[in-house]
Amino acid sequence: MTSTHTPDVSPAAPAAGDRRRWYALAIVMTAAFMDLVDVTIVNIAIPSIRQDEGASFSQIQWITAGYALAFAAGLITGGRLGDIHGRKRVFLVGVGGFTVASALCGLAVNPEMLVASRILQGAMAALMVPQVLSIVHATFPAHERGKVFGLFGAIVGLGAVSGPLLGALLTEWNLFGLAWRPIFLINLPVGVAALVLGGRYITESRAPRALRLDLVGVALVTLGLLMLVYPLTRGRELGWPLWGHLSMAGAFVVLAVLVAYERRKKLRDGSPLVELELFRVKSFAAGIAVQTVFGIALGIFFLVWTLYMQDGLGWSPLRAGLTGVPFSVAVSVAAGVSVQKLVPRFGRKVLQAGALVMAAGVLLYLWEAGHYKLGITSWQMALPLVVMGVGMGLIVAPLTDAVLSQVPREHAGSASGLINTVQQMGNALGLGLVSVVFFGTMSDHPAPSGVGPAYADAFQNALGWVAAVMAVIFLLMFALPKRPAQHVEGAAGEEPAQRPTEAALV
Repeated sequence: MTSTHTPDVSPAAPAAGDRRRWYALAIVMTAAFMDLVDVTIVNIAIPSIRQDEGASFSQIQWITAGYALAFAAGLITGGRLGDIHGRKRVFLVGVGGFTVASALCGLAVNPEMLVASRILQGAMAALMVPQVLSIVHATFPAHERGKVFGLFGAIVGLGAVSGPLLGALLTEWNLFGLAWRPIFLINLPVGVAALVLGGRYITESRAPRALRLDLVGVALVTLGLLMLVYPLTRGRELGWPLWGHLSMAGAFVVLAVLVAYERRKKLRDGSPLVELELFRVKSFAAGIAVQTVFGIALGIFFLVWTLYMQDGLGWSPLRAGLTGVPFSVAVSVAAGVSVQKLVPRFGRKVLQAGALVMAAGVLLYLWEAGHYKLGITSWQMALPLVVMGVGMGLIVAPLTDAVLSQVPREHAGSASGLINTVQQMGNALGLGLVSVVFFGTMSDHPAPSGVGPAYADAFQNALGWVAAVMAVIFLLMFALPKRPAQHVEGAAGEEPAQRPTEAALV
């Protein structure tokens, strides 16, 4: 989740004894949960979608990468639209659009329609998700927000565990003969209920001094990332044409143009998409790099892991979903312990330990996949998955605070939004790289007897890349502050930075 502004507390906010604020909280938390589950629920159904729709490898990548790219490109703009036009209004537009996009995904007649619908779904999530925290700030007094953020943390953990399981069950049950389609259609009743109840119980609020939209900045960021991700996903099956290399090189030119434009816009009206001054803060610049690279690692791992279990090992979606439960539980437990107990005592070392532990889990998984080959069981996967989950939990919860700790208070909102945006962009880039590190090691049409070994070899190759990425993250973390500074609240209703549970909602 992102917040690109300093939320105000609306004069019309419900009084402390008004139950409506808790109804409003339940509504926005349900929407946040819907987005969280939708990200994880799709991965487990990807093999079924590929078989039923005859989707190519690149289309499979775009079903996930298209969502991440649209989400990343729209996060900051979504937050500012809420500032300008009202958080309740933009939230309801996002919920309505997300519900319609979910229906289009569930009714898709071919892979192209599904990819387009997923991109629309990501764009609508970018309108919906940034408003959640702003609505909380406008609805709850400061002394109640600790309890609220604790509930958000529980929702994050529940979403991580229930998403893959729910996706597996819905795919396995084949409700009404619809196969994988209910994983999207389940959003319809939830979205309609959120629309009706949100219109009644959520209080409208706006920022008193909203920044202007930087649509040119959004266009340049989106164009640059598309020029980089699209050739990566299509390049292998097209034989790596010259235009693909030129496009990837041109992406860096576009990003250079973005930097020059943002400098001019800062001088002209003070409302750039990206506050370039932030990159003068060493810890922030390093943190952005960590978030981006970490997003790449996650983008690679989760897609190839699902394909390996279902297409390579021939497991059912339910077995694959249950296999991932130890990982999800380990992430949730380690995240809570790291924030509450470890980081206050050991600081940056906790994050670095997390990177090393996660790398160790990846290498253990790599060894087991090679040792047990196609005979590997869910129980044998449990240990490396728990180790990986512990490592990831030690990183994800405290990372945002570490990155923001030296950022000037007046830029904390923009910094939070940028952190979450680059993580999503890293995820999209990682999904694009799957074409190289996973599909690039196998033929498009392996013989039936060679499918399992081909997927197993490709999975091991991808794990090697993930381990290397975790080593890079460990080194980048040396630029983070040894101990995150303690944030203090500013003016009434103003919070200089997101708490870890807030950032984890993306």
